[in-house]
Amino acid sequence: MEDPFIITVSYKGQDRDFEAELLQMGYTHKFHVIVEGADFFFERDEEGRYRAILQENAEEKGARNAHTKTPDPELLKLIAEKIEAILA
Repeated sequence: MEDPFIITVSYKGQDRDFEAELLQMGYTHKFHVIVEGADFFFERDEEGRYRAILQENAEEKGARNAHTKTPDPELLKLIAEKIEAILA
């Protein structure tokens, strides 16, 4: 899973595809997913579920992050659930 792959979720009656990449970091991992033009990292929280975190300093990272709107939290939740399902 180290190569980029596509996560497909059903959102508001449409299937949406998101490019994702697994990032290994020592004993842990996180997923980098581009959502609505912004870079998000999905990592496990204290309860073991995945949460979405917007890349730090997004405004300083360039146009891809600087002028994007925040995606619907429901969409981010669906992506996190899909990641959990992939790993189940």
